Amino acid sequence: MHKFSVFLAIGIISAAAVTGGLRQKVQATFPAQSDKPRAVDVERSFSEAVAVVENNYVDRVENDVLTKASIQGLLRTLDPHSSYFDSKEFQELQSEQHSQFFGIGVTINRRNDRVYVLSTIKNTPAERAGLRYGDAIIKVDGKSAVDWSTQEVMERVRGPKGEPVEIEIERPGVPKPLTFRIYRDAVPLPSIRNAYMIRPGIGYIALVGGFNHTTEQELLRAIEDLKLQGMQSLILDLRNNPGGLLTQAVKVANIFLQRGQVVVSVRGRNERFESRVYEAVNPDPEDMPLVVLINRSTASASEIVAGAIQDHDRGLIVGETSFGKGLVQTVFHLPYGSGLTLTTAKYYTPSGRLIQREYRGLSLYDYYVRREQNTNSRTVHRTDAGRNVYSGGGIKPDIEVKGLEANPLRVRIFEGVFDFVRQLVNGQMQGFANFKITKTVFNHKLRDDEFQITDKLLAAFRAHISLNERFKLTDAQFNENLAYIKQRLREEIVTAAYGTEVAQQVFLASDPQTLRAIEELPRARLLAENARAARFRR
Repeated sequence: MHKFSVFLAIGIISAAAVTGGLRQKVQATFPAQSDKPRAVDVERSFSEAVAVVENNYVDRVENDVLTKASIQGLLRTLDPHSSYFDSKEFQELQSEQHSQFFGIGVTINRRNDRVYVLSTIKNTPAERAGLRYGDAIIKVDGKSAVDWSTQEVMERVRGPKGEPVEIEIERPGVPKPLTFRIYRDAVPLPSIRNAYMIRPGIGYIALVGGFNHTTEQELLRAIEDLKLQGMQSLILDLRNNPGGLLTQAVKVANIFLQRGQVVVSVRGRNERFESRVYEAVNPDPEDMPLVVLINRSTASASEIVAGAIQDHDRGLIVGETSFGKGLVQTVFHLPYGSGLTLTTAKYYTPSGRLIQREYRGLSLYDYYVRREQNTNSRTVHRTDAGRNVYSGGGIKPDIEVKGLEANPLRVRIFEGVFDFVRQLVNGQMQGFANFKITKTVFNHKLRDDEFQITDKLLAAFRAHISLNERFKLTDAQFNENLAYIKQRLREEIVTAAYGTEVAQQVFLASDPQTLRAIEELPRARLLAENARAARFRR
């Protein structure tokens, strides 16, 4: 067994850097064996156990697989957010923090038991090659991808810049599979995926792509662009934002908070991991009415922003209680290009809340999926205006609104719509030649009259799904879900025509959380006026 593998496995905690959060990176150091006499016995036991597995297990097991599993097992005894990355994974982590990775530039998803292309990204190899909505990925580099997950396909198409990947696809209306040889290149991975005027005077910004090194500048540009279009109020969408760099979360909150207001406090275990209070430093913050959207997948750095906005009564929080991650990870560089993120501190909102959910004694499934939480022990804190807020279990919104929930029937409708639209936009539906789409048009400003769902199109859809028992609906099911069917049809067609970002605007037009956010802007205006008055009194 490699000597590095032993030291890495038994000495991984002995290192000192933040993921909101992530803080800065450091080089891990390891103590000499003489500093810890018992390490000799631990190392011997570990080496012997690995040797037994390598030499006697029924199937051949790679040394690197055993090493990685042992490190992951060690970290899992600490908390759910400390993680080890091999060299390839660590390189991808660092690339994503810099808002890009190397791949082909395509949005994919598994639907109806296959992985399909939903959209390409502008000016990327996939767009230039001619991949488009509805292409079923059946092979990657000669290997069948029919049974692969979305994640497996994504991992295979990513790789070093300049190297080729061969993708075989099946396209409606084309009798034989098409093969594309595509050379990987840098693909943008921005924090902000959508920014537009959702109503006259009301801007919408989807900060959903995590917090990386460019987040603050992306948000400032988006705000400035929307101001030029007449924005007077803002809806900032943090739903499904998994978090990222702590420093960027502080900078985003700084855009809206008064100089001197606390954004977040970070407290480490000892002086090696410094405790620090981060304050806003902006002498001229944005003072427009603000509503922040959150949901169950709003986590980490995005919770820092939502918590600071809420504690200072700067804006209204609308949606569902957030994930509840109050642990801060430091990024450590390890030998041979590997690395890890290790929890070295906890963060607290301005009112003193630790929002971390309980994880001790829970499996990863219970922690991430079941989301069990004892709310009886939550401590009460106060916002600047004296409103009650609570520690533990995430950020509870000021106005709770449930999002659209999936159920088996809607999943069936969803899959049936995709199957139909895939044929429609590839010109396979007679009488609907005007819906044929051969190229995505990016940066399009969607009009209300585009791709309206007519009775004729609905009839064609119903006829199509009636031919497949998997998608068939009764009269009652069809009529009760008519609004949802229309919304899904238009959203999928717009995805093919203009990409996923523009299609999101179709979803938002009927999304209950977004609509409630618009309704609550008058209340948000009062908060903004109070914040402005307080700034002038200082």
